[in-house]
Amino acid sequence: MRTLFRNAQCWSAGEEIFDGILIEDGLITATGIEALSSPHDESVDLNGAFVIPAFLDGHAHPIFAGREAAGPTINSLSTVDQILDEVKNFAEKNPTASWIIGGAYEAAIIDSGDFDANWLDSVVSDRPVVLHAVDHHTIWVNTKALDLAGITEHTQDPIGGTIARRADGKPKGTLREPSAMALILDIAPADTVASDVEAIKRACASYLDAGVTAATDSWVEKDMAQAYLAAAKSGDLSIAMNLSFLASPTNWREKVEEFIALREEFSQLSDPDLVKANSIKFLADGALSVGTAALMEPYIDNPDTTGIKIWDDDELLDALSVFDMLKFQVHIHAIGDAAVKQALDAIEAMMRINPNWDRRSVIVHAQLICDEDLPRFNRLGVVANIQPLWCHLDPMNKELILPRIGAARNDLQYRLRTLIDSGALIAFGSDWPVTSEIPILALSVPVNRLAPGTRSETGWNISESITMEESLTFYIRNTAYQMFRDKERGSLSPGKKADFIVLEKSLFTIDPSEVSTIKVKRIYKNGVELR
Repeated sequence: MRTLFRNAQCWSAGEEIFDGILIEDGLITATGIEALSSPHDESVDLNGAFVIPAFLDGHAHPIFAGREAAGPTINSLSTVDQILDEVKNFAEKNPTASWIIGGAYEAAIIDSGDFDANWLDSVVSDRPVVLHAVDHHTIWVNTKALDLAGITEHTQDPIGGTIARRADGKPKGTLREPSAMALILDIAPADTVASDVEAIKRACASYLDAGVTAATDSWVEKDMAQAYLAAAKSGDLSIAMNLSFLASPTNWREKVEEFIALREEFSQLSDPDLVKANSIKFLADGALSVGTAALMEPYIDNPDTTGIKIWDDDELLDALSVFDMLKFQVHIHAIGDAAVKQALDAIEAMMRINPNWDRRSVIVHAQLICDEDLPRFNRLGVVANIQPLWCHLDPMNKELILPRIGAARNDLQYRLRTLIDSGALIAFGSDWPVTSEIPILALSVPVNRLAPGTRSETGWNISESITMEESLTFYIRNTAYQMFRDKERGSLSPGKKADFIVLEKSLFTIDPSEVSTIKVKRIYKNGVELR
């Protein structure tokens, strides 16, 4: 069956707007005049709509998002009382749940972001409650959870993590960074392969509804990988997925053979393009909002610290060199300027040690970058994966980050235009569930440097803004390149998968503030309409 889609404004990065897409067996076979003049079995009139390729998400945590969707829904709630009401309602509706785990609350709604266990105790005290903050570097727990974990005033902060405390040293109820969060999460009921398959199904459904047909899960551990294998075999994995296995300073050496075996197992799937298990995730530092991102200069609110470097320089280089030699792509979380420098230094040294190959190394977030490090992205061929929905002065930025690092450094975040001018290749990722998985909400933010839907003010650091054409390119073509999927996705070109989105109007003829309100009329995957 050859289907012609016509009477549309079709956009594909680097091309002029054209009309006509011809599809056969789920692939695009011709576009433009060639498509319009080719024989076909069916014709679909798109009534002048605006058509773009489907989005790809270059950095996210779909399983985490799917897990959270099974707990109390506290995203976007703006007060502690609202969060407590939702937790209380969930507890009453789920009396047999032994633990209540959910997310993701906005830490900026209170000063310093230190939430109190007593507040949760007021609504649920008989069983442990664990809520993830939007940065997912922080959890807020009740007293029951602290007691079960044995966390007291005598508990030392684990390496790389912190426990918020009261004046007398007793734990307050907020724990930051994975090593501290693990004190609680390691005793919580373990997620199972079956429950994570359900989480994957929920995440895939949300992605498809948003027009995303391929994504990167950038925090995958062994049991999560088994869930992806099960979902792929059962048909529950309904979008293409790239997996990035988590390596830590304490266990990466013993994980090498495990990651090799998992990659081989995924390569044996009947559809080898469904899952690419060829990436390793490294956490170089924490987050600015909680004072754990690694900085070149001390934090203003705590001059005794420059944050946390999770990896020793030599250990990071050893790990990168081993995985790179095995042809794994490295995917490094680095937020502070010191962490970005450490990541670039390690990648550069790795490249001197190992033979050259098409490695496409990734540094994700890259919120603060030293001036001298900007051109190194281009020189080293490192992809800067940026979260577009963060490129405005949001509550977390204003209330938590700005007081910690001061206005001068705060205004050096997300220098997209400067990165582009230095020759860097930028790809986009949502970091869902830290922020929304819906690209339409995020596209305009780096364009006008304002929150979605905002129009009547000057954007934050507007000199660092980008064009709508660039924003679309970064969320589609460049992300396909980052994910080694540029031969199958990322453009409306012959030979590519027929995954595309039909929008009610052009994104180039409206004010950027209106983009988040644009209606998605239809979504096609492999040439089949989803909605």
